[in-house]
Amino acid sequence: MKNYNLALLSCCFVLLLFLPTTAYTQKTSKKIKALVGGRLIDGFGGNPISNSVIIIEGERIKAVGQVGTLKVPAGAEVISTEGMSILPGLWDMHVHLMINGHADYAYWDKTYPPKFRDVIMPASAKQLLHAGVTSARDLGAPLKESIYIRDKINAGELEGPTMYMSGPFLQHQPYPGTEQFRWGINGVVDARAKVKKLAKAGVDCIKLVDQDQMTIEEVKAIVDEAHKHQLPVVAHSHRPEEIRRGLLAGVDCFEHTGHATAPEYPEDVMKMIKERTASGKKLFWTPTIEGLWNYEYNRDYGEHLDNTSWHMGLPDDIIADIKKSIEYPNRLSYFQITPYRKPTLARKFQQLKDAGVVLLIGTDSGIPMKFHSQSTWHEFDVWVNELEYDAMLAIKAATYWPSVAMGVDKDFGTVSEGKYADIIAVKGDVLRHISLLQDVDLVIKKGKKIR
Repeated sequence: MKNYNLALLSCCFVLLLFLPTTAYTQKTSKKIKALVGGRLIDGFGGNPISNSVIIIEGERIKAVGQVGTLKVPAGAEVISTEGMSILPGLWDMHVHLMINGHADYAYWDKTYPPKFRDVIMPASAKQLLHAGVTSARDLGAPLKESIYIRDKINAGELEGPTMYMSGPFLQHQPYPGTEQFRWGINGVVDARAKVKKLAKAGVDCIKLVDQDQMTIEEVKAIVDEAHKHQLPVVAHSHRPEEIRRGLLAGVDCFEHTGHATAPEYPEDVMKMIKERTASGKKLFWTPTIEGLWNYEYNRDYGEHLDNTSWHMGLPDDIIADIKKSIEYPNRLSYFQITPYRKPTLARKFQQLKDAGVVLLIGTDSGIPMKFHSQSTWHEFDVWVNELEYDAMLAIKAATYWPSVAMGVDKDFGTVSEGKYADIIAVKGDVLRHISLLQDVDLVIKKGKKIR
């Protein structure tokens, strides 16, 4: 009998070796998490869901409901979100991973490119993610480094948001010493060739700057070629003619509110913007307000400069170098005209809002004194508390609409079934106190708990 039992066990063992294991592996490899109890702001703009339950299976959201109606699966890791606001992971639609708040661009561009790939850009990406930014659009950096960082993050080998990279700026002529990340355009044929090169390399969008110095034929060629490759085109809006040419060519998204001190956008520009929005084709705009709005405050009360959150991932020598460059904020040439520009910002912001453009949260993160660990919540704070923009719409401008602008709203942008589990949470009512976003308590990216 003993030998018979041993033989039977041996046969069973052999049979088990040949049984298909796929179903079992799939079920056990997707660890289930449940976020329970918080007030969910799902990104669509509707009323928040109290006592929410969010079931995460693997990288994606399995179900969304409420306590008492949605059952938490047995064995799930339960994360209490009682007393918290739950949001989709934030997007920042205008960042520069290759810079980290240093005030001397000429020196930075000459000194640090060899460290962009392995030091600077990974540190910037990590800082953004730990600040609750789970997706971001980088608008200007060397091509190889941009693709490398994006792909390493996607492979799980670096910490950072899901990145959408433009690679180099396209402009009439690069500024001296910036040829590594600014490409000049010389004619229509060259314009199309440069876009094709970027598309072949795998960029996610095309970035235009100083397009008023190009011919309109060059601008149209860039936009047309980009659209042939299903790439959105993003363009600076520093000067009125940049906007005019961008609109004529069909640019998808404009950046900034203009460097000039004019009190408002010209009437003819506003007419063109309204004609575009009235056509039914969305026009996205990333105004990047806060870097200008808060300059005088930061100059006179620069405590945020001492916040060590921006040190994350950076070696001591680079931290010291950045500190030295911003030791005297009032002396920075970058900001000397800013006090004359600030009074124009509220009016221009209102003009864009009234014209029906879809506003996006973006920060120009990385410019002097503007750090990746702080910039996104600062932008929210100015929109809501200074410009009186609705907090729910501001959140939508950093969640739902960016995913639409980048064509990835089937997978990102809201807390809803089937989408990637990019979720953040803060203690308290973020709709009443938007500055709570300065200290994000929970960050989940693609189902993985970051903090």
